[in-house]
Amino acid sequence: MLKNKSVEEFITKKPNWKEALEVLRGIMLSTEMKETIKWGAPVYTINNKNVIGLGAFKSYGGIWFFQGVFLKDTSNVLVNAQEGKTKGLRQWRFKGVDGIDKNKVLQYVKEAIQNQKDGKEIKPTKSKDVKFPLELSNALKSDSDFKQCFEELTPFKQKEYIEYIATAKRETTKLSRLEKIIPMINSGVGLNDKYR
Repeated sequence: MLKNKSVEEFITKKPNWKEALEVLRGIMLSTEMKETIKWGAPVYTINNKNVIGLGAFKSYGGIWFFQGVFLKDTSNVLVNAQEGKTKGLRQWRFKGVDGIDKNKVLQYVKEAIQNQKDGKEIKPTKSKDVKFPLELSNALKSDSDFKQCFEELTPFKQKEYIEYIATAKRETTKLSRLEKIIPMINSGVGLNDKYR
């Protein structure tokens, strides 16, 4: 999947949400936030800190408030997309352009900007240590070239691979994941490099 290089390109690829995204973009551009593209989608920042992102999926388009947990949400419109996982991020979903009240959206956006200026943010917590998977350990012991390639990866990339194998519940899944990542590791590629 190719990443979008501009907000215009992002909107063009979402024809069902074009009008709604243009309205939301107009609201964002009416503020002091800087428009950028991150992860292939529009993101609006203050002092290089992510404040708001725009998105569009099959059944809804919306706004992501990176530190939305601090918003008052007087209209009760915000949702946590991944309850128990997402700590700060909150979404405001729209079914179409008709559901967008520009004044109400701008009120939330201004509060999010002020919260960012005030330094209100939840810092990501370090993930718990994951037990090194036996399957990966055995593969490293049995192939010295593979072991060398793994050791040449950054600690971050090593951890991604370790977690990828360790989080599989079934033995067969662990082995199929291992089979998939061996060529990637031998090429010096990180598990999620294609998304960066």
